[in-house]
Amino acid sequence: MTSAARLLIVHAHPDDESIGTGATMAKYVSEGASVTLVTCTLGEEGEILVPELAHLAADQTDSLGEHRISELSDAMALLGVTDFRFLGGPGKYRDSGMMGVDSNKRPDCFWNADLLEAATDLVAIIREVRPQVVVTYDDFGGYGHPDHIQAHRVTTYAIALAESPSFKPELGQAWTVSKIYWTAFPKSRIISGIAKLKEIGDKSEFATMDPDDIPFAVDDSVITTVIDGSGFTQAKFDALTAHKTQVSTDSGFFALSNNLGLEIFTEEHFRLVRGDAPRSGQEADLFEGLNLV
Repeated sequence: MTSAARLLIVHAHPDDESIGTGATMAKYVSEGASVTLVTCTLGEEGEILVPELAHLAADQTDSLGEHRISELSDAMALLGVTDFRFLGGPGKYRDSGMMGVDSNKRPDCFWNADLLEAATDLVAIIREVRPQVVVTYDDFGGYGHPDHIQAHRVTTYAIALAESPSFKPELGQAWTVSKIYWTAFPKSRIISGIAKLKEIGDKSEFATMDPDDIPFAVDDSVITTVIDGSGFTQAKFDALTAHKTQVSTDSGFFALSNNLGLEIFTEEHFRLVRGDAPRSGQEADLFEGLNLV
């Protein structure tokens, strides 16, 4: 890998990047690739797991977003990522909250953003960075969160616009992304994790769920690419815990790391949606098959 390899990853909120792609980002940084993270909102509507910071909530001082900028900065330092940005600048697009809640109605929330405007903000980044590979969510946003769905829509539209020479040439030379991936979490991993949590007596909501009812679990058959992040699982775990207001490893999904060991986060999985399919089996490299120039 050389610095000619350029990876752009688009996520909805601070902490999403560490959960889904933390090891992948750290791995490619260590191999000399250029890694750019674009986060679409500040995560202003997130729950706050640190009691002494409860006053930051949206219904109090509404300053959680500013605090989460610092959490993201800490996480990126742990992963070695130096190029991380907010779409349109910090705070342009507000966290929408979960589907159907009052915050979805705010005109400034990401869910209600003008698609062309938001995509144009991303076009400028794509043409500047010129990534061969872009990663974002699937069309369901992984689990149906409005901001994840919108991130998928904005990224998909921006990639199409960025490769058109006639679209806003003032934003830079047209650029075509060679490979597009959606993040994924295979159902087999979910089933295995739930079984092991039950073995140790974990009674959290996650441990009692039916894997078929977990929206972010996908059939293993659609997974095209598995990144071995075994050398970066500690970095990923540390980056996760840097998002102190959002992530607890005491119970539920993230308890897998404490109770079952960090190896549960060793691999990260993706679905290839643009680019040549693996010749056989699964890819082990997002840049596989590319002539890096």
